[in-house]
Amino acid sequence: MALIAAKWTVKDYHRMIAAGILEGRQVELLNGEIIEMPPEGPPHAYFSDETADYLERLLGDRAKVREGKPITLPNDSEPEPDISIVQPLGEVYAERHPHAEDVFWLIEFSNTSLTKDLEDKTKIYASAQIQEYWVADLRNKQLIVFRSPANGDYTSENTLTQGDVAPLAFPDAFISVRRLVG
Repeated sequence: MALIAAKWTVKDYHRMIAAGILEGRQVELLNGEIIEMPPEGPPHAYFSDETADYLERLLGDRAKVREGKPITLPNDSEPEPDISIVQPLGEVYAERHPHAEDVFWLIEFSNTSLTKDLEDKTKIYASAQIQEYWVADLRNKQLIVFRSPANGDYTSENTLTQGDVAPLAFPDAFISVRRLVG
């Protein structure tokens, strides 16, 4: 007999949060499944925090840089990317989390979660038509840049170990790869 896990919608997930069922647990909703997130180690916390500060200075008021906050996606997912660079919609975010169309690009810092970030999250973000997704691989000191989603996957993948990269949404903003991965 095959076991089938119960799938949850974003609405179900929000009701669980409101009822306190998930209180004290670090979780996110991915493709209808509630997934526990591992605790952040010092390198992960350091680089995500420093990168957020760096991007805020670099982008100014052109974008809102959110750290570890949910985004709501149409595929029964509400992940909490390490950094979301989103449209600066102000009080709109008091009523709802950013949706896929609000996202300029996402960054995940990976030390122990590389498989999840490169496989599961890549497919979730591409399916939601997130135009750009970066994985900062802290172990191998490289930045993997995914772009151009189509048919549930990204059609462009580049691995960088040095130099600068400009996000699609801000081609004039050159971001140092070393600042992101050490």
